[in-house]
Amino acid sequence: MYDEEDWLMLSGIQHFSFCPRQWALIHIEGQWMDNLRTVEGNIVHDRAHDNNLSESRKNVLITRGLRISSSTLGVTGQCDVVEFHHVKEKGAILQGHNGYWLPYPIEYKKGKPKVYPADELQLCAEAMCLEEMLCCEIPCGALFYSEIHRREEIQFSLDLRSQVRNTVSAMHEYMKKGYTPRIKPSKHCNACSLKPICIPGNYKKWDVETYYREKLGVNQ
Repeated sequence: MYDEEDWLMLSGIQHFSFCPRQWALIHIEGQWMDNLRTVEGNIVHDRAHDNNLSESRKNVLITRGLRISSSTLGVTGQCDVVEFHHVKEKGAILQGHNGYWLPYPIEYKKGKPKVYPADELQLCAEAMCLEEMLCCEIPCGALFYSEIHRREEIQFSLDLRSQVRNTVSAMHEYMKKGYTPRIKPSKHCNACSLKPICIPGNYKKWDVETYYREKLGVNQ
């Protein structure tokens, strides 16, 4: 169980899965730069996070921008969309509504499904937060990708849940130490808005001491 002051941003799970160094630059060092991908991603989320667009249908309640947290994982964040489906049993009890309601979290993402599981981990973490808050079990949710215009349903398997716990645990360890890890440059670096800050190519050539000696013209 984590104290509230030690909670991390749930959205950081996606950053950490993409690159632990990128996560550390953003969440430990407080650095950020936009590029076309990040701006387009923000546009996709604008509508999803509009609290004024919550609605109710016959057997479905839809809420947007729902704040969530988990003291077990030590994270807090915001869901793009959560659908609450009316069920006969094994759901959450919602104030002002009769019966049981099963949460179905939906994350809106730019582009199309990725080759690494960043989006799946973030969505599963959201479900785990909702389970802790609402005392229910959530078997699945969905990722909606703007490029393909359809939902991809994600099952919250035991393996995926374990990956979430391991990822969040590693994030807390880095945060506790205040440590920004080194990285091995890869093709992912070209898609990162922080590449001008990170300068991944330098890590093939220098450690920190050698870098400063080289720049300052100091001999060994």
